[in-house]
Amino acid sequence: MSRVATMSIFIDERESIIKANEILMEYSDIIVSRMGIPYRERGLSVIVLILDGDTDKIGALSGKIGNLKGISVKTAMKK
Repeated sequence: MSRVATMSIFIDERESIIKANEILMEYSDIIVSRMGIPYRERGLSVIVLILDGDTDKIGALSGKIGNLKGISVKTAMKK
């Protein structure tokens, strides 16, 4: 069953951005919208996604991104 979700990705390690983007490309089929914001004052990058896919695929994306150094992920799914 397809679910709609939002995912917030906080990146503290600039070196992890390239790998995160590679993973996001792997899951581009479930990404409806993506907004990236460099928050220079805090040395932080933020990516916000709107997703539409099954819970397993959304969870796999969250897990892969969240396992990268200096990255934290929060995901919320619509019931």
